[in-house]
Amino acid sequence: MQIMGLLGAAVVGGMVGRRSARRQMEGMQKQAQAQQAAQAQQAQQVQAQAQAQQAQASTKTDPMQEIAKLGDLKAKGLLTEEEFQKMKANLIAKM
Repeated sequence: MQIMGLLGAAVVGGMVGRRSARRQMEGMQKQAQAQQAAQAQQAQQVQAQAQAQQAQASTKTDPMQEIAKLGDLKAKGLLTEEEFQKMKANLIAKM
């Protein structure tokens, strides 16, 4: 009788152990899926930032064109020589 009790306990213990292992595996799988989702979201954010930077860079004007515009304003008498030189120096410094 004791042998049967021990065998029964071993069987029950084995079943409990399998359930525990299954739950642990399911938990690990959920954790891995959550990590993958977080990584995908992070990759999308990085891509969105890169696209925003490209869009911003493409909307910037050419400093040489800006200097030419300033020269036109100076030629029309709307800017003094001093104002022209300061604005031109600022544009060159941003290059």
